[in-house]
Amino acid sequence: MSVEACAALVEAGDPDRFLAAMAAPPAARARLWPLYALNLELARPPWASAEPLVAEMRLQWWVDTLDRIAAGERPRTHEVAGPLADLIAETGQPVAPLQAIAEARRLDCWGEPSTDTEGLLAYLGDTAGNLMLAAGQALGAPEAAYPALQDAGLAAGIAAWLVAVPDLIARGRAPLPDPSPEAIASLARTGLDHLTRARKARATLPATAIPALYPAWQANALLSLAAKDPARVLGNTLRLSEFSRRGRLLLTATTGRI
Repeated sequence: MSVEACAALVEAGDPDRFLAAMAAPPAARARLWPLYALNLELARPPWASAEPLVAEMRLQWWVDTLDRIAAGERPRTHEVAGPLADLIAETGQPVAPLQAIAEARRLDCWGEPSTDTEGLLAYLGDTAGNLMLAAGQALGAPEAAYPALQDAGLAAGIAAWLVAVPDLIARGRAPLPDPSPEAIASLARTGLDHLTRARKARATLPATAIPALYPAWQANALLSLAAKDPARVLGNTLRLSEFSRRGRLLLTATTGRI
């Protein structure tokens, strides 16, 4: 069990977030790896079994583990739970955002689609929004910065969700409550609105916490593309060139702007 093992899991399972973390200073990376690895662990159960009850049982292990960590226990028998418990003990950050992610993932276990846009936004806020909030807390963000973190996380979550739509459909899911071009464009604009709010509130974050925003480095470009040409989403062409991706990440790491 080590932070390095968490980093390896993220590199294999979440390459974009891995690149974002690698752009952060080493001290920040060490705090981000357990959180990003946990995110992968919480996302995995719904896809690890075709049986919803089995998937939820696997997710429940994490729900119980997070409850124990919140109570002050430090489990050391798992490659992610151990470093995560050490991180929580070191930072004193609340476990509630992580618990909210785990609870939101129950919907995935049963393959339940969001019936309306508000439900989808709530799910993405509970997952992507809370993950960015937890990352900011781990890096010392004050309470005044929490709205900016959640807004940026939600914007990044919407962008990532739109990119993932074709794959989710191929897996038998219904990721869009309304797949019409107008609804897709509206969802992308909602993401842009939250990103604008996060940018305006960026000053609430201390310099040490700015790397928590790095996973949103592609959000503006992807959401702008989806808002302008929503057919890209269902057509599986909502992506940036590798040159653009790398350049935007470098700019974000250099300036702290998303």
